[in-house]
Amino acid sequence: MTTHVDETQQQSSDVELVIGGMTCASCAARIEKKLNKMPGVTASVNFATEKAKVTFPSEIDTADLVATVEATGYTATLPAPPAADQPSEDPSQRAKDAEAAAWWQRLVVSALLTAPVLAMSMVPALQFDNWQWISLTLAAPVVVWGALPFHRAAWTNLRHGAATMDTLISVGVSAAFIWSLWALLFTHAGTTGMRMPFELLPSRSNDSEAHIYLEVAAAVTTFIVAGRYFEARAKRTSGAALRALLDMGAKDVAVLRDGPTGQHEVRIPIGQLVVGDHFVVRPGEKVATDGAVETGTSAVDASMLTGESVPVEVGPGDAVVGATVNAGGRLVVRATRVGADTQLAQMARLVEDAQNGKAEVQRLADRVSAVFVPIVIGLSLLTLAGWLLAGHGATAAFTAAVAVLIIACPCALGLATPTALLVGTGRGAQLGILIKGPQILESTRRVDTIVLDKTGTVTTGHMGVTAVHAAEGMSGPEVLAIAGALENASEHPIGRAIAAHATEAGSDLSDVESFTNHGGNGVSGVVDGHAALAGRRSWLESEWALTAPEQLRAVADVAESEGRTPIWVAWDGVVRAVIVVSDTIKDSSAQAIAELRDLGLRPVLLTGDNARAAQAVAAQVGIAAQDVVAEVLPADKVDVVKRLQEGGAVVAMVGDGVNDAAALAQADLGLAMGTGTDVAIEASDLTLVTGDLRAAPDAIKLARATLRTIKGNLFWAFAYNVAALPLAALGLLNPLIAGAAMAFSSVFVLSNSLRLRGFTPTR
Repeated sequence: MTTHVDETQQQSSDVELVIGGMTCASCAARIEKKLNKMPGVTASVNFATEKAKVTFPSEIDTADLVATVEATGYTATLPAPPAADQPSEDPSQRAKDAEAAAWWQRLVVSALLTAPVLAMSMVPALQFDNWQWISLTLAAPVVVWGALPFHRAAWTNLRHGAATMDTLISVGVSAAFIWSLWALLFTHAGTTGMRMPFELLPSRSNDSEAHIYLEVAAAVTTFIVAGRYFEARAKRTSGAALRALLDMGAKDVAVLRDGPTGQHEVRIPIGQLVVGDHFVVRPGEKVATDGAVETGTSAVDASMLTGESVPVEVGPGDAVVGATVNAGGRLVVRATRVGADTQLAQMARLVEDAQNGKAEVQRLADRVSAVFVPIVIGLSLLTLAGWLLAGHGATAAFTAAVAVLIIACPCALGLATPTALLVGTGRGAQLGILIKGPQILESTRRVDTIVLDKTGTVTTGHMGVTAVHAAEGMSGPEVLAIAGALENASEHPIGRAIAAHATEAGSDLSDVESFTNHGGNGVSGVVDGHAALAGRRSWLESEWALTAPEQLRAVADVAESEGRTPIWVAWDGVVRAVIVVSDTIKDSSAQAIAELRDLGLRPVLLTGDNARAAQAVAAQVGIAAQDVVAEVLPADKVDVVKRLQEGGAVVAMVGDGVNDAAALAQADLGLAMGTGTDVAIEASDLTLVTGDLRAAPDAIKLARATLRTIKGNLFWAFAYNVAALPLAALGLLNPLIAGAAMAFSSVFVLSNSLRLRGFTPTR
């Protein structure tokens, strides 16, 4: 069974479709339902981003997906690949710009025509002879042309046996206009000298010919068109952060090419840059792509990507990231990643994936929207029948029924979640906080314990040798020659620190034979014919039956008590030395841990270091002694997280190394430092692009703020409809006011979401 699942997953593909013609959340729900009915297809349609993310098996072609969407009454296109020499441009963004322009045109024309109709209908003193016919002439273009998108969508939905919020608008506006037209043509409402009083509450008069509703038909159309225009503007604004992220990259680059007289600079479009090219970055220019500095030293401003205001000093061998700004001297950089593989592109992809996803609260809203429209139409008919059966006139019954149709449109419900998610994830990207998916928001609310990997997270991860203590009869250079050569084959930060120190001390490092890494305990190998070991004292004693001299034990104990790490060195079956290394604590760690406590989280320090070193670090950053878990092997980090979870804790994990990946995946919420490995980042839920631990509380605050905004939006959207529907059904809501209130509710939800753009980090 497992093999079958794996094969299916291997044969599936992902595609992102740009959807056209959606006007509300129920449209998105219909498309999603149709796509998910296809065998093996999993689809998520986002109304705010106007995109569908689809996973489908190999036997289904993308043309079949497009055909299914079109059969539902909408359009679907595949994003066009960007030209090699042009920056990518989102076709859905062009569509949003065009949509906003079209709504603006309809709004201006409709408002100009509606204003005099409203004035004549609401102010009896302005009702000159035959004013009602002038009103008809002005209102007709608004109802027919201004509301055309709603009529067209309603007709398309009718042909497919469905109803959406546009159906409610179209039916309500059309009913008011047709009623008025009938009254003007066939009753005394069309006679010269007709006058109509304006009442804030609907009239309960039995005189069905006393009122026409041209001002309702025109004004409701104008209000809703205005709401759609502001929605289009707000949706465009909510995606501004992602567009800004995509636009950060350089558009062209000066590469070095060989010529007859040596190397010379050639400026080429960024799309033509390939891995291995050497390019020049002058002061003030953006780094074209991810790479390694070959020559030159400078300070690089990475604030656009990480939110960090302090430039980072770089020199030969240091890595630089595309889109950062060279604030100092001239650099020559070798490109290591280009195009979609760069950190900037990966950040944009993570943000867009998160925006296209759906939180559980949004799925609830989608389910409500899918059944809401038919229920509202039924309520409107019941309202009409109820008023007539109660003996009220046709005017009162009709007014209440139309008010129910208009006030009930749950546009705000459909916008509540995706707009907040768009703004929240976009703001996070600007601050160097990448939220992988909307489901992560719920996790941040429930977390009560946060496990912090020490090296590279709480500390800098840059180890340095502080002392070399040789046994009696041994010299420091002799120890460094053996230990440095052995550790030179290791990738561990401690091993690199010892090898670098040996080289700086003048040791000529020999090659290592039979090198073995013993999983967090130490390393072994043969150096110049000597069987050498370097690692924990407990490992040397238990696995190799070696005994450490008392003199070395004393200096090791002192080092551990000061928070430093002793590395024991032995060869030919004898313990020869202790090399003391230390890792400096990040300046921001104590503040970050204090902020995590303020968020109600219990910090736990996790490390493979000895207990004394771990306790010393914990004391300096404000972690309780009982919350330190030391001498943990990489494979056991998952077990630590599991034990905490089994004890009832909801665990977040912050890490940066390959050995943290499994624990990050096991945790209820995984936060990877962006300065860490790709494996750790892939396994996490949140990525902190900066290496500053203060980004962790900022990320949790932003995620919680986004979730609060979503829930606030949903509350007001639900409360609005729940409160307004009974008022409309009881005849206490003028259709004119209902239309304005419905449009305002959508604008309110969007404005509330846009407040997240003002989220400010503590750092």
